Amino acid sequence: MSAPTALKGGRLPLVGLRVHRRPLVVGLLVAAACAALAVIALGTGDYPLTPAQVLTAALDPGAGFERTIVLEWRLPRVLAALAFGAALGASGAVFQSLTRNPLGSPDVIGFSTGAYTGALLSLTVLTGASASFSATTGSATGSTGGGVSTTVGALAGGMLTAAAVYALARVHGSVQGYRLVVVGIAATAVLHAANTYLLLRAQTEVAMAGAVWGAGSLSLVGWDDLRWALAVLVVLLPLLALLSTALRQLELGDDAAGAHGVPVERARLALVVVGVALVSVVTASTGPIAFVALAAPQVARLAMRGAGLPLTGSALVGSLLLLSADQVAQRFASGVPVGVVTVVGGGVYLLVLLLVRGRPRGRGAV
Repeated sequence: MSAPTALKGGRLPLVGLRVHRRPLVVGLLVAAACAALAVIALGTGDYPLTPAQVLTAALDPGAGFERTIVLEWRLPRVLAALAFGAALGASGAVFQSLTRNPLGSPDVIGFSTGAYTGALLSLTVLTGASASFSATTGSATGSTGGGVSTTVGALAGGMLTAAAVYALARVHGSVQGYRLVVVGIAATAVLHAANTYLLLRAQTEVAMAGAVWGAGSLSLVGWDDLRWALAVLVVLLPLLALLSTALRQLELGDDAAGAHGVPVERARLALVVVGVALVSVVTASTGPIAFVALAAPQVARLAMRGAGLPLTGSALVGSLLLLSADQVAQRFASGVPVGVVTVVGGGVYLLVLLLVRGRPRGRGAV
């Protein structure tokens, strides 16, 4: 065997092994970054703690006041950022895969806004005077159970919006990705107007707190607000993992997926329901948080260099993005809602995406 042939033969297995390992290695690195940033976040605040003090407070029952700060005051917000970021990232991967369009994100095509509309209707119309907003937390409370009623309203609003957008985007029995994005943007504009109308008609204190909540905030998320949301996500995320095989087949097109034995319409419906439910849970808990679902799947795809949008990678990147944005909001933006930071970051992301996609390729390009 000649030297070039032997060299080539020696490299191919290594190249194949490296490509196979890359998603796992990148996923572990992102997970480690999330863990490290979580420890830093638990030590950030008016009473700063070092990472060593954070770990001691979390593990030592006798840590006293520092344990209260870490576990009772700060841990719910950090867990919310990680869990809700994962939900948004996974939901973005679902809809971008189904539409085969990087703009097919639930916050762009109206599903997040529809969930917010449903939550507002639940609080300002259906529950009437029994519902109120907490001015400090921005969460909703009422005689019907607060978080439960808001979640039901958000889920109904997201589902109805998804049904309307998909119905309007269907042409000759199939959904076209570009048409769905255009219809979704139009639906978002209409729903924004409806949300403004609801807030203008609401009581002053409800409207003021609702406007802040509508910016998307993790401020002072407590265990009572977080438990029910985590319980729902614990069901939805594994369910999405079970549907991931069907999603990979649908990325090839309806004909190819059907030829491989996938029940196309039922699989798509199940994925839409789970994806909208993920967004609705986040919206009911924090208000709509934009651009995490849009950016996380594309960042994960570029980092892992896979053929499709990785669900697990998108969830991990979503957690890292939302927790990072929340730290920016706390440390450098005077405690503004995290949704404001993600909107600014999303605008920069879209600008970079347009510049990269619009750059001429090849030496002879002008």
